[in-house]
Amino acid sequence: MKKTALITGASKGIGVELAGIFAKNGNNLVLVARSGRDLEIIKKVFEEKQDVSVEIIVKDLSQPNAAKEVYDEVKNKGIEIDYLVNNAGFGDYGEFTVTNWERYRRMIELNVTALTEFCHLYLKDWSARGSGKILNVSSTSAFQPGPMMAVYFATKAYVLHLSEAIGYEVKDKGITVTTLCPGPTDTNFGNESNMHASDLVKNVRIASAKHVAELGYKAMMNGKPVVIEGAANKVIANSVRFAPRSLVTKLSGMIMRRS
Repeated sequence: MKKTALITGASKGIGVELAGIFAKNGNNLVLVARSGRDLEIIKKVFEEKQDVSVEIIVKDLSQPNAAKEVYDEVKNKGIEIDYLVNNAGFGDYGEFTVTNWERYRRMIELNVTALTEFCHLYLKDWSARGSGKILNVSSTSAFQPGPMMAVYFATKAYVLHLSEAIGYEVKDKGITVTTLCPGPTDTNFGNESNMHASDLVKNVRIASAKHVAELGYKAMMNGKPVVIEGAANKVIANSVRFAPRSLVTKLSGMIMRRS
């Protein structure tokens, strides 16, 4: 019997690449994103090329109660989820007080609240049956504060810490929780967040969305708690633990400045 993966933010970038990997490995899909047109195209292509079924749910997960609405819709369709991929998220570049609160509210709702609720809902289901895998997409930004992208960095730190904690809680129940921490990646994220204005993404290697997706999928299937893309990113993520917090914040602020 085929297993089913629910993937959020599935219309572009890492999300659609992950959907393709799951489909190639014979898994049915439930794809969630705001763009119904993109999801329809993806559904058509995958069902024609792969022996899988694809359900699409058009939903803005930055709105209150959206995660529960998706969960209920999936339940009502009689679909059992085996893999949960929380990929949806966005950021914003600029000083904390300049960005309007509504954008921050939506960011927290999507990056934190929806992800947490999905984990809560499915872990309760899976604890009874003793199986299931979660892949939460965080970022290398999770390892330090990020002046000029303060809320985004904070949300990704939350994702990392939440995932490690709940992964520990369920590790003896046949369930695994994996956190994927990519650095700069070739997706639409940079354009949407205006992050290209910072020095962080200039003169550095940009990973492909496909490569990051493959790394995350492999780590998820192996039950690895945390995977960081790229050797340099691993060094940086681990080295900040040994530096004074004030220095880490200062260096991060220098990197995040606008050229």
